[in-house]
Amino acid sequence: MAEIVSLAEAIAATVHDGDTVAMEGFTHLIPHAAGHEVIRQRRRDLTLVRMTPDIVYDQMIGAGCARKLVFSWAGNPGVGSLHRFRDAVEHSWPGPLLLEEHSHAGMANRYQAGASGLPFAVLRGYRGTSLAAQTAGIAEITCPFTGEVLTAVSALNPDVAVIHAQQADERGNVQYWGITGVQKEAVLASARSVVTVEEIVDVLEPRPGAVVLPSWSIGYVAAAPGGAHPSYALGYSARDNDFYMAWDEISRDRQRFAAWLDEHVYGAPAPALTRNPVSC
Repeated sequence: MAEIVSLAEAIAATVHDGDTVAMEGFTHLIPHAAGHEVIRQRRRDLTLVRMTPDIVYDQMIGAGCARKLVFSWAGNPGVGSLHRFRDAVEHSWPGPLLLEEHSHAGMANRYQAGASGLPFAVLRGYRGTSLAAQTAGIAEITCPFTGEVLTAVSALNPDVAVIHAQQADERGNVQYWGITGVQKEAVLASARSVVTVEEIVDVLEPRPGAVVLPSWSIGYVAAAPGGAHPSYALGYSARDNDFYMAWDEISRDRQRFAAWLDEHVYGAPAPALTRNPVSC
């Protein structure tokens, strides 16, 4: 059953150095507040999993949390590149970053297999691409019924899933609505989970198209109003387009990025990140 605790307590209990961590949410409900707490707790050597790593993972990579990224698309939505991500790949700053690239369909099917307790999923994707030759966990498989050659993708079973939602009730049941992405599958596929929410209410009122995660499927719930910023939480907040634009300049320069972390995440001067003198 889910425990309702502070965000700091939830991250401390679930995210450990060396873990594989999936922080999902598509377009909205991106768990930025939780990502910042991971940075504050100075977690290291994480394998970060996300279908669309954007600003939150750019920040975590630049803060030195990540050793590997498993993903299907990366960028600052509507703006351009992720400069902390690029700096890690091109110049190993603040450390080298391993990459494992998949398609959106491949990642979604991997989560689904993990949530279903299956070792792999089967799809028609990846045909005609070189991803199978470059990426572990992708293999050709022949259908035993039709003889068709398909693609098998290994299941994703992260150590921890972290998502953001609109509401939880006092028993730890969670409800989210809008663009729902793969949050449910990520939580069910993972050994541990944290859900941050805009508010905790007495009763969850049914909403069209909403997803409800029962308390027994969740490890920890933490109230984090505004926890999706600069993305949005449908019904609670709007997307901060100005921040996405501003991030392009903030993240281009290592010193400016470090100053932003000190002011907005750590709240105090952070340990020096310099390992490689090359500037990005």
